[in-house]
Amino acid sequence: MQMTRRRFLTSSALAATTAPLLASPGLPKHAPDPRRRIRLGISTYSYWHFRSERVPIETVIEKAADLGVGGVDILHRQMDIPEQAPLDAEARAYLRRLKRHAFRNGVDLICLSTHQTFVSPDPAVVTRNVEHTHKCIEIAYELGIPCIRINTGRWGTIRSFDELMANRGVEPVLPGYTEEDGFRWCIDGIQRCLDKAEQCGVILALENHWGLARTAEGLLRIVRALPSPWLGVLMDTGNFLERTYEQLAQIAPLTVFVQAKTYPGGGEWYTLDLDYSRIARILEEAGYTGYISLEMEGREDPETAVPKSLALLRKAFRI
Repeated sequence: MQMTRRRFLTSSALAATTAPLLASPGLPKHAPDPRRRIRLGISTYSYWHFRSERVPIETVIEKAADLGVGGVDILHRQMDIPEQAPLDAEARAYLRRLKRHAFRNGVDLICLSTHQTFVSPDPAVVTRNVEHTHKCIEIAYELGIPCIRINTGRWGTIRSFDELMANRGVEPVLPGYTEEDGFRWCIDGIQRCLDKAEQCGVILALENHWGLARTAEGLLRIVRALPSPWLGVLMDTGNFLERTYEQLAQIAPLTVFVQAKTYPGGGEWYTLDLDYSRIARILEEAGYTGYISLEMEGREDPETAVPKSLALLRKAFRI
């Protein structure tokens, strides 16, 4: 378009008027603040602790929207997809309905928490768990979820989870084997999932979830053995029962997702008095700018416990 004299004078006057405004030292300059990039989520686990009838994922999506929370972290076992069934046309239709429901409620689906184990001397067992993890990656891809929670798995020498928790997560090694065997099996199992993760654009987030990842040292040993942009750490704030803050600080630099435990009414298995202002500082110092997903694990009714827990996290993370 040709510049006329009138258009030139008008443009020049506008520029002269706005330039001092843009340069004014009194206006805030762009200075990224990691705290402003933290976003809250709710794990569907917050409404279902395996001890009662499952709460539908759709219900948690609606509750998150009502509470002004922009993300939902889905527990795989809470879905209407049998864990061992193939991802068939019916299952994919269910996933598309979930995706639509989340979109219509203005909620992002942010993580899929899976259950698998790579700690087994039987190659067939490891292979089944690799295939299961591939299926979960596909579920995440179908839902537009950017990461999945994975575990190392456990030795299985303590069958009851209640008993394991009573033993503070410590479990004897399978007779005839060593922890070195377990690390080797686990690293190999995760390695076999990384190509699928990259293909689908889904990050594998290894949680400090008992087993070989019960300590920061064990967790980091596995992640550092597999340097990949498609593998990171999922920090569960309630799963380090000793040296809690020291270990959280150790894993914070590699953390890609955070699940934040709270215990209103006392915990289902134990209760930790977590200092979330301190945890927020640990994550801020590590440069973490992702989601903080609430995992309310208290015995109090979620209808009161979840809003109370969200208020705690909002205050601690100043969001």
